[in-house]
Amino acid sequence: MSDLIFVVEDSDEDVEAIQRAIGRSHPGLRREFFRSGADVLAGLTEPGRERPWLMLLDLNMPGESGLDVIRSVRAHPELAELRLVVFTSSEDQAEADACHAAGADSYVYKPLNFALFQSVLSQTLDYWRSRPGSGNVARMVVPPPGDSSAQT
Repeated sequence: MSDLIFVVEDSDEDVEAIQRAIGRSHPGLRREFFRSGADVLAGLTEPGRERPWLMLLDLNMPGESGLDVIRSVRAHPELAELRLVVFTSSEDQAEADACHAAGADSYVYKPLNFALFQSVLSQTLDYWRSRPGSGNVARMVVPPPGDSSAQT
């Protein structure tokens, strides 16, 4: 399995937090950051370019939304193995349902507290790293802090 992940995030603060969190919990993972859905789609379909095993995807971005990116990625059969993890501050269940229906593998709430943010991100990476086979095989929703429910 590749050690490359793509991160699609338009917020400077969240890019820094993700970079720090992954650097601490999974320093061996190579991270490539994209600021828009259009940029990451171009990167995924560029001939000869190494493909990641996982993409962390912000949901609410200018231009192409995370939902648009999920639909575009899932329209490319050659990207079927890519695990798509929506990592967002949105707690809207309708948005989570729409992401899953479009082909997201996980919908994970971004906690505001950095220690919890780091823990949730680390657990998400460990979960998907341990799963064999192709992407889009299981559904996982990590609930916001204080909510004990989770969907799989």
